[in-house]
Amino acid sequence: MELDPTRMTPVVNRIKRAQGQLAGVLRLLEEGRDCEDVVTQLAAVSKALDRAGFAIVATGLQQCLTQGDGVDGVDVKKMEKLFLSLA
Repeated sequence: MELDPTRMTPVVNRIKRAQGQLAGVLRLLEEGRDCEDVVTQLAAVSKALDRAGFAIVATGLQQCLTQGDGVDGVDVKKMEKLFLSLA
């Protein structure tokens, strides 16, 4: 199933923000900054990417339910696997 690009705009923005945060983490490492600062920023990147992943899966599920065959058209095992891959 293809995702609606207009519904993915917030996700794309979140990933771009995470990309900037990750560049910041690299900069902190290259500058030899404090471990706590690096780990804090790295945790923020990780959380942003997790949220983006969950948003993608949730949007896909919603599209399946509203545009497909409803609940019967949802591959539950596949959706479960996607959610668990983010856990």
